[in-house]
Amino acid sequence: MTTKILALTDALGNLVRFVLLPGQRFDTVGVPPLIEGLAFNALIADKAFDSNAIIAELEARGAKVVISQHPRRAQPLAIDKEMYKWRHLIENFFGKLKEFKRIAMRADKTDQSFTSMIYLAAAAINSR
Repeated sequence: MTTKILALTDALGNLVRFVLLPGQRFDTVGVPPLIEGLAFNALIADKAFDSNAIIAELEARGAKVVISQHPRRAQPLAIDKEMYKWRHLIENFFGKLKEFKRIAMRADKTDQSFTSMIYLAAAAINSR
């Protein structure tokens, strides 16, 4: 059994919120609870989050959509390529998170203890 971590970071790469999903689930399933109740101007994501429902939700909120387009998309959307370069912040966060062996190897047996370890690791990362 595997677990996916969907994380939302701020413009500085600090963890704002995350959601745990089973490894076989689509990433798009975790986006609504991830962005619920938050105000933001743009969402930067990779092509795993290229979904018409997510794009419609972001446009309804007035947020800028900066999502890499899936090659099968019939009508590609224009994205701000300069803003998309900032996606490395989330990649850097996951790189730092996986420095904690217990998280990288998913050593915790329950989701609750795994969630606690992610919060603890994020606090350690932010304090650096």
